[in-house]
Order: sequence, then C-alpha cells, then structure tokens
Amino acid sequence: MRLVIIRHGRTDANEKHLYCGSTDVPLSDKGKEELRDMKKRPGYPDVSDMRVVTSGKTRCTETVKILFGDVPVEADPDFCEMDFGVFEMRSYEQMKEDPQYIEWITGDNESNLAPGGESGALMTARVIRGLERLINDGRDAVLVTHGGVVAAVMAYLFPEENRNRYEWQPQCGGGYDIDTTDRSWKAVPDTE
Repeated sequence: MRLVIIRHGRTDANEKHLYCGSTDVPLSDKGKEELRDMKKRPGYPDVSDMRVVTSGKTRCTETVKILFGDVPVEADPDFCEMDFGVFEMRSYEQMKEDPQYIEWITGDNESNLAPGGESGALMTARVIRGLERLINDGRDAVLVTHGGVVAAVMAYLFPEENRNRYEWQPQCGGGYDIDTTDRSWKAVPDTE
C-alpha cells in the first residue's frame, strides 16, 4: 500500500508560534501562497485513484483543495492534532512563567497531560488506531493532517530510524510518500 502523508499548510497560529491542536483555524494567506508554490515542485501524487483523508479541520481540507483540487475527501477525527487544552492558542512567550505550563513542559513530554487536553501518548494511540484502519483498508491513500500526527505515524512505522517526534515533523505542506509493503519512504514534495 502507498500512503502519502502531508502536513497542512501554514496558519496564523503557526506564524505566531501558538499551540494549536483542537482549535479549527484556516490557512493564512501566506500558507495558501506557499502551498501554491510547493505544488509546482515534483512529488505530490496524482490522487485520482487514491483515497483522500483529513482530520476534518479546515486547515487540512483547504490544503487538499489547493494541492489536489475538488476531490472527494473523508474526515477521520483520529487524525486530529493533539488537544493542548488550556494551552490552546497561546505561545511559549505568553506562558513561560505560568506554573501549570512549566510543569507540563518539564520532564516526560509524552506522558504529561495538557490540562483539559491530551498527552502526546494519548494522541499517538488515537492516531495509530486510525492509521491501522487506514492501512487495513488496503487502498492507496493520501492523508492530509497535522505536524504532530505526521511525526507520530513516521515514528511508529519506522522505529529503527530512532528519530524523535520533532525530527520527523515536516515543514508545512511537506510530508512523506510511504510504501508500507517494502517499508520505505521519501520526502514530498521533492526538495532537490
């Protein structure tokens, strides 16, 4: 099975370095323009015979439309970004002296639960549940989702690479073209 997994385009929240997981925000004007430019580079698939899936968030469906046009899209909330709870739509600079925030970012970032939200481990378990359904379906698919989701999928599929979540996270509009049969991947779009 071929799985192409792409991070949504840039949003105002990305530009302002805000924690944005469960909040439904659109692409920024800059994000839309970047995607149009990236689309000109080789590497994005022809999706005419592929299943196209998103988290259902506006930023993901807008990304699909810019990169692939008007194609049928399925939404699966298991592919939503981590819910940052009380930290949603706030930046490190805004919270760097907040004891609740400092406690959350200190220590085991995978296990620490964002108050009112999720931990990295809970988000990853949810994403892997969705991924297994997607792979078991057997159809080639494009998944347009979020940076944390892309990283969780890649770390799960390629543990032997010993990369952490941040090393797997692609730029906005970027991602990976994965062959689940021979367990290989390449970056998309082509960066050369």
